[in-house]
Amino acid sequence: MSAEFIDTNIFIYSIAKDDVKRRRSLSILARKPVLSLQVLSEASNVMRKKLRIEISEIQIIIIKLIRESQIHPTTLSTLMMAFTIAERYGFSHYDSMIVAAAMEANCTTLYSEDMQHGQVINQQLSIINPFVTT
Repeated sequence: MSAEFIDTNIFIYSIAKDDVKRRRSLSILARKPVLSLQVLSEASNVMRKKLRIEISEIQIIIIKLIRESQIHPTTLSTLMMAFTIAERYGFSHYDSMIVAAAMEANCTTLYSEDMQHGQVINQQLSIINPFVTT
């Protein structure tokens, strides 16, 4: 599997109007990152509720994303690991699920705009905000 996992916001920016964020997101997606069913579900919800995209179009977009990515299955062990991560690092439940899925998939990088840039989880997973400029 890829060593990169994406959070929902990275995918959403790939279809957004912000040219800089869209280009950066598309470059990450081109590397066939890992994502979970949760990311697909959250993205579908954002497209429907916030972007007002029709369900039939969302389905087409999601199928394309599935074909161009690696999907890591979310299991009960993912949930149990998420509880441990939430307790140790203070993440929300849903962020902890994404971190747990990334770790189970043996990823070394989690791209997310919503978590602390540069934070390392269990000496395995680095959280990177790809939109931070230094």
